[in-house]
Amino acid sequence: MFYIQYSAYLLLLLFIFYALLLTCILYLLSYSLILRSEDNEKVSPYECGFDPFEDTRNTFDVRFYLVAILFIIFDLEIAFLFPWSVALYHLNLFGYFIMVLFLVVLTIGFFFEYSEGALDWK
Repeated sequence: MFYIQYSAYLLLLLFIFYALLLTCILYLLSYSLILRSEDNEKVSPYECGFDPFEDTRNTFDVRFYLVAILFIIFDLEIAFLFPWSVALYHLNLFGYFIMVLFLVVLTIGFFFEYSEGALDWK
């Protein structure tokens, strides 16, 4: 009786066990096989321009956060455009103009941010 009721859960637990076992094996293999050599390329500043080994309590420029938030906003715009473009054939005129209104509002917001200097990197 126990086997009949919980056989699906037993397979799920077996799958989770194998996944965790494989994860641990791969992690330990990658940790034991890495080369631990430091050269000038590894310790040099990357794209952000900050040294990789500084004091962690230094102030961080707010413009990085602002650019990240703006990227998320306009990335969400694209996420809304994909389903709309797929369903455009089945939508009526109301659905089309609602999306045009959405794009107009986002365009106005983009021009407002540009005029306020939010995208200027001084």
